[in-house]
Amino acid sequence: MARVLILGGYGNFGKRIAENLGKAHAGLELMIAGRSLERATRLCAELAPSAASNTRFEPVQLDIDAPGFPGELAALAPTIVIHTSGPFQGQDYRVPRACIQAGAHCIDLADGRRYVCDIRGLDAEARLRQVLVVSGASSVPGLSSTVIDHFMGEFSSLEAIDFAIAPGNRAEVGEATLKGILSYTGHPFPVLEDGRWRDRHGWMDARRVNFGGPVGRRWLANIDIPDLELFPERYAGVRGVLFQAGLELPLLHHCMVAMAALAKVGLVVDWSPWAAAMLKARQPLMAFGTDAGGMRIELIGRGPDEGPKRLVWTLYAEHGIGPYIPTLSAIILTGKLLRGELTERGAMPCLGLFSLAEFDAEAAPLGIYHKVGR
Repeated sequence: MARVLILGGYGNFGKRIAENLGKAHAGLELMIAGRSLERATRLCAELAPSAASNTRFEPVQLDIDAPGFPGELAALAPTIVIHTSGPFQGQDYRVPRACIQAGAHCIDLADGRRYVCDIRGLDAEARLRQVLVVSGASSVPGLSSTVIDHFMGEFSSLEAIDFAIAPGNRAEVGEATLKGILSYTGHPFPVLEDGRWRDRHGWMDARRVNFGGPVGRRWLANIDIPDLELFPERYAGVRGVLFQAGLELPLLHHCMVAMAALAKVGLVVDWSPWAAAMLKARQPLMAFGTDAGGMRIELIGRGPDEGPKRLVWTLYAEHGIGPYIPTLSAIILTGKLLRGELTERGAMPCLGLFSLAEFDAEAAPLGIYHKVGR
C-alpha cells in the first residue's frame, strides 16, 4: 500500500490535493501533516467519507523546522511526499534532503526562484537513492512549461513569452503564498528583455491586460518566479520573458503598487511580516469582485513559413475553483508515480513531466477550461 505524506496537508493547497488523491486512488494511505494535529484530524474526518475504496486518512503532527524532522519523516516511511508548506522564498532544502534520506519521492509546489532553479544541486543525491525530487509542480513552471511545450511545434523560432495570472477577488489566498509575494515586493530581480538582463521591481510596472471571457480586463504587476530564469535556458532563442500577476479590485492592486514603491525607496525593508494582518483586512472586501480567475500565455515568434506568429492561450476558472489550478501539477505527477508511469529519477524543476492532455484530464472535471487565439 502506497503512503503519501502531504506537508501542510490542511492548508490552502494541501487540503485540495488530499481531497483529489483520496477520491482518485483506491488503497492509498494519505497522511495529512502539519504543526496542528487538531486541524489535521479534523480534515481527515471531513475527507474520509468520500474516499475511494480502502483509502485511509491519517493525521500527523510534523514540523519541518524541528531538529528531529528528518527522523520523524523517515519513521513514517512515506512513498511520496508532497511539500506545500511555503513560503519557499528563503527556505532551505531540509525537506527534499530528508525525503532523499528516507528513500521517498518529493514533489513541491514551490514558487521561490532560487529554491526551484537550484534544486538541481540535489540531483546526484536523489539519483543515488533512486528517487524523484520535483520542484515547482504548480501553475509555474509546471503548467506554464507544459503549455509552451505543447505549442512549440507551431513556431520555427520563439522570441518572446509574456504570461500572467489573475485570480478572482473571492478566491481563497493562503498566508504562505502572500508572504512569498510580499518578500520581494518593491525589490529588484533580473528579467530578460530584448536579449538583455535588466532589473525589474516586484509588484511594479502596472498595466491592464484583457483576458477575455469571464475574467475581462485586469491590472497586473511584476512577480518574481522561476520561469524568468528557466525559460531562457529551456527555449533557445527566446529574447524576452515577462511574468505578471494582479489583484481583481483596482483599489487593492494599486495599494500593492504603492507598497512596492515604499519598499523600492527603502522606507520599508520587508512587507512579508504584514501578511496575516493584510489577509484579515481583506476579509470585508471579499464580497466584492468575482470568483473568476485566469491564466494567460502569449507566445511571439516566427511560424514555419518564417512569417511573424503570435499565439495566446488563456485558461479560465469560475465559481471559486481557481485555487485548484496550482495543485494539479502535483496531483498529476503523484498519480503517474503511483501508476509507475513516471520513471525519471534525480532532482529537477517541473519541466516537461506531463502533457497538456494529462492536465485537461484533471482540470476538465473541475470546470477549468482554456482557449487559443492565433
